[in-house]
Amino acid sequence: MTSPSKRIVVAVNPAASFGRTRDSGPQVVAALVAEGHDVLELVETSFDALRQAVLLAVALERSPAAGHGDVAVGSPIDVLVVVGGDGMVSLAANALAGTDVPVGIIPTGTGNDLARGLGIPLGDTAAAIRHLCARIGGEPRRIDLGRILHGGGQTYFAGVLSAGFDALVNERANRMRWPRGASRYILAMLAELVVLRPRQYEIEVDGVPGRLRATLLALANNVALGGGMLIVPDARLDDGELDLFTLAPIGRMRFLKLFPAVFRGAHTGFAEVEIVRARRVLIDSPGVIAYADGERVAALPVTVEVVPQALSVLA
Repeated sequence: MTSPSKRIVVAVNPAASFGRTRDSGPQVVAALVAEGHDVLELVETSFDALRQAVLLAVALERSPAAGHGDVAVGSPIDVLVVVGGDGMVSLAANALAGTDVPVGIIPTGTGNDLARGLGIPLGDTAAAIRHLCARIGGEPRRIDLGRILHGGGQTYFAGVLSAGFDALVNERANRMRWPRGASRYILAMLAELVVLRPRQYEIEVDGVPGRLRATLLALANNVALGGGMLIVPDARLDDGELDLFTLAPIGRMRFLKLFPAVFRGAHTGFAEVEIVRARRVLIDSPGVIAYADGERVAALPVTVEVVPQALSVLA
């Protein structure tokens, strides 16, 4: 065993990648148990049920009979491990924000953009497990989170908040059952491109109000969204700022010319692209739903602020 025994909760999304990686959870648990850790595995029938189970486990209200190990009621947990995609990262961020409990990520989803930004191995569960085991017991990395204040309360995100064309793409992609992979996002984007139109935004950036028309608007803590689209290639997870990305009104043909460059992070030189750094941004536009880490959050208006060093990660 490479580190002292830890009390670890492993939360598994069996529907990640449409169930194609459902054996990843047992692999993670077996590896951690073999390392001598006390492991409590959480697998539920729905994502909402899993979210509630994680919140209970983090709040030390879970029975030891619910899992594989000897995590005792009332004893603190040392690590939360999430097995899945960026939705599981969102779950962890909202459960652990402001605590000292680190999260380990085994990326088995369709996007895995935060894992990509953190340098965690992608497409190889065994390599990701080795990466995790090597870092348990070491000093975690602290990263920033974005905090979204909306009518329903507050929601944290680790990656990117979308509030424009990209949010509409998320809406469509989440309704699609095919294809089962990152290409689903691209097909959803092409479908939305047919009805592409800019939107009018009321916006306030670090106390300075303004208006703008934009086709795409996002606030990024991480470099990527949509399964590897490097929307803000110079974003940093620990700089105490968010990157406000806007794409000015453009036609479909111009959009199609710009789009391939996003995967290389080469789009930032286009005249229609603007990126500014900010700590607090208010965004409003009629009929727009904000998404964060690929999850539906709330209708605009929302206020988004950076919370420096809010999450510990094993990466």
